[in-house]
Amino acid sequence: MTPRRPTRNPAAPAAKKAPAVKQTPLGDATALPVPPPGATPRPRSGGDGVPAAPPLDPADRGRLLAGEHHDPHALLGAHPVEGGIAVRALRPCATSVAVLVDGARTELHDDGDGLFSAVLPLSEVPAYTLQVAYDSGVVETDDPYRFLPALGELDLYLIGEGRHEELWKALGAHPMTHQGVGGTRFTVWAPNARGVRLVGAFNYWDAGTGLPLRSLGGTGVWELFVPGLGEGELYKFAVTGPDGHCSLRADPMARRTQCPPETASIVTASHYAWQDGDWMAHRGDRPVHEAPFSVYEVHLPSWRPGLSYRELAEALPAYVKELGFTHVELMPVAEHPYTPSWGYQVTGFYAPTARLGTPDDFRFFVDACHRAGIGVIVDWVPAHFPKDDWALARFDGTPLYEHPDPRRAEHPDWGTLEFDYGRTEVRNFLVANAVYWCEEFHIDGLRVDAVASMLYLDYSREGGEWVPNEHGGRENFDAVAFLQEMNATVYRRCPGVVTIAEESTAWEGVTRPTDTGGLGFGLKWNMGWMHDSLVYVSKEPVHRKYHHNEMTFSMVYAYSENYVLPISHDEVVHGKQALVTKMPGDWWQRRANQRAYLGFMWAHPGKQLLFMGQEFAQGAEWSEAHGPEWWLTADDYHSAGDHRGVRDLVRDLNAVYTATPALWERDTVPEGFQWSLGDAAEDNVFAFLRYDAQGAPLLSVSNFSPVVREDYGLWVPDRIAAWAEVLNTDAAEYGGSGVRNADPVKPEGGRVRLTLPPLATVWLKPA
Repeated sequence: MTPRRPTRNPAAPAAKKAPAVKQTPLGDATALPVPPPGATPRPRSGGDGVPAAPPLDPADRGRLLAGEHHDPHALLGAHPVEGGIAVRALRPCATSVAVLVDGARTELHDDGDGLFSAVLPLSEVPAYTLQVAYDSGVVETDDPYRFLPALGELDLYLIGEGRHEELWKALGAHPMTHQGVGGTRFTVWAPNARGVRLVGAFNYWDAGTGLPLRSLGGTGVWELFVPGLGEGELYKFAVTGPDGHCSLRADPMARRTQCPPETASIVTASHYAWQDGDWMAHRGDRPVHEAPFSVYEVHLPSWRPGLSYRELAEALPAYVKELGFTHVELMPVAEHPYTPSWGYQVTGFYAPTARLGTPDDFRFFVDACHRAGIGVIVDWVPAHFPKDDWALARFDGTPLYEHPDPRRAEHPDWGTLEFDYGRTEVRNFLVANAVYWCEEFHIDGLRVDAVASMLYLDYSREGGEWVPNEHGGRENFDAVAFLQEMNATVYRRCPGVVTIAEESTAWEGVTRPTDTGGLGFGLKWNMGWMHDSLVYVSKEPVHRKYHHNEMTFSMVYAYSENYVLPISHDEVVHGKQALVTKMPGDWWQRRANQRAYLGFMWAHPGKQLLFMGQEFAQGAEWSEAHGPEWWLTADDYHSAGDHRGVRDLVRDLNAVYTATPALWERDTVPEGFQWSLGDAAEDNVFAFLRYDAQGAPLLSVSNFSPVVREDYGLWVPDRIAAWAEVLNTDAAEYGGSGVRNADPVKPEGGRVRLTLPPLATVWLKPA
C-alpha cells in the first residue's frame, strides 16, 4: 500500500474564473440574466393591463425562496390557470421582468422577493422568452422553467437500479439541444438534500440567486436544463442539506475542472477525433497473461516538469518505445486538489487533471501512445476520497458516498473517507467510472490502488475500531461484490482491457474469474516477490547465502495468481532509497547489482514494472517536485556513460524479452518454468529455464557474488546441442567488466559448463 497521502487540500472557498474559460457577458442576448455584484432584490411596480398570477401557497413560496423546493417548475414558468396562462419568474435583483410572445411584450407584476408574475389572456402555453432588466442592462433569455425534464425515464430507472453503466451520460453537465433550444442539462444525485441550486460565474457565485433544480421522483436525482449556457461555463451546485445548511459543491460527475487550487466544475464536451482504430481493434488479440507485458510507470506531472498533455504526447511515447516497454502506467490522472498526494486523493473521478490540459488534450496523449504501439494503464483509486467540504464528503448534508458508520467510513491511515460499497448508487458511480476511463479515453488497463484496504474491515484498525461482517469475520463482502461487478463489467464492455490489483495479502482468487468466486482481476502485483527479492539484493554478497530462500520462495506460489513484478514508485520514496542505492558496495558494484537484479526480474515468471528514473540508475529518491534526474544521462556529465549503460540494458532486456515467447507465453502455468540450479546458496547463484508453448527454452543464470565463477556446471535438457549468450548484464557497453561466454557452449552428459560474470545475469538460448 502507498504510505504517502497528505490529508487535506487548502482549497479556495470560492472558485474564480480561469482565463481560458468563457465568461457570460452582461447584455448578451443568449446569456442568463445576471445581477451585478452586491445587488439586492428591490420591489418594483409593473404588470399594467394584466392581472398578477394567483399568489403562491406561503409554504411553497418560502421553500422556493430558500432554495429548498423539490419542484420549482411547478411554481415557475407557464401554467394554465383560470383566466389564461400564468407566467411566473424568479429573478432576484431584477428591476423588472417582461414576457415576450410573438414579439408582443407584457410586463410582469413585481410580487416581491424577486418573484414576478402575470396571467396572459391565452388558451394554451405559448413559446416565450423573458426580458429581464437590471441596473446594469437588459437581457433576453429563454426561461429554464418552461422545459420538460431533459433526462429520460430509462436513465432514471437504471440509476435507481444501480445499473447505469454509462452514468456519465446521464449525470453531470451536458451541452445539448432540448426542445429546439441550445443549452446545458445539469443533473446531480443528492437524495437527502432539501434543495439544490445551480450557481456559477454567470451569477457571481451567489447561492441566494442560484437557479433551483427539480427533484425527479424518488431517484434522488435533481435536474435543470439551462438555455444559453454552453461549453466553458464554470458552475457548482448549492446543496441545502436536511439541517438547512447550504454548501457549494463541485459536480461529482464533472468531466472537466478548474486547475487546482480552484475547485469549480466546467461544462465540457469532447470534440476529439481518434486515430487509433487499428490499435483498439487488435489490442485484445492475445490474452494479456500470455503476452509480452513490460510496464514503465510514470508520474506525468514530474516526468518532464512543465510539459502539457500534448507536449508529453511528443516526448513520452517515443522514449517508452525506444526502451522497448509495451505499456506505460500513469499514476492517477483524475483530478486531485493536493499535488503532493500524487493523485491518490481524488475529488474529480471523471475529470483528467487540469494541471496538464483539457480532457481532449489527454485523449491526444493516449492516442499518441497507441499510434506508437504503447498501451496505457492508469492508476484508479476507488478505495477512498478526501474530506474537502466542496467535494464528495457529506455531499447532500449526510454521509452519502461514505459509509454512515464512522468505523466504516474513516480511513485511519490517510485521513480520508472510504466509499460505502453496499450502497447501490455509490457502487454504480464507481463501476461506471471504471468503464468511463476505458471507453471515453481508450485506456488499456486499470491498476486498482489499495485493494487490501477495501477487502478487510479491520485494515489498519485495532480491536474495537471495526465492525465484523454478518458472519463475525473481517472480510468486507460489499467491497468484494463491488470489485467483482467492476471487473465483470469492464471485461464485458471493453475488450482488450486488463485490470490489475495492488493487493498485498494472501486473499485467495484475486485473478480468478468472478463466475468461480474470484475477484476477476486480470493481473495482481506480486508484493511478496518485490519485498523478498529486495531484501536479498540489499544484503552484502557475503551475507546473501543466509537469505537464498528470499529469492526462491516466490516459485512456491508463483502460479496461485497472474502476477506482475513491481518495482514501483512506492519502493523508491520516503526513505526507501532508489533501486541502485539499495544495493551494497561501491558505485560499480551497486550498478552491477542493479543490472543483475533487472536481468533476474525480467526472466522470472510474471510481468515487469519499473518506475521512471530507475531505468538509468538514478541514485536519489524520486520527488514529485522535480522528477527524474535527467542530467545524469546528459553528454556533459562526467558519469553519464554509467547511467546510459543501465538504460541501454533495460532497452535490450525489453527487446530480447519481447522477441522470446519463453519469457512471457507461459507465465501463469508451471510448465513454463524449471529450476536448473536453485540451491546454490553458498555461491549466490540462481539458474532456471523458461519454456514457450512449443517447449523452446531460455536459460537464465544469475551470479550475485562479486567473483567470476569459471567452468560452473549447470543441468540443462539433453536435447539442446549448444547454448549461446543472448544477453549479459556484465557486457562492457552496459558498464560491466566484459566477462562473457564467447562461443556457443556445448553441454556434456546433461550439464553445461559456463563462465559466470561477477554480479551479473546471463541469458542463453539454443545456438
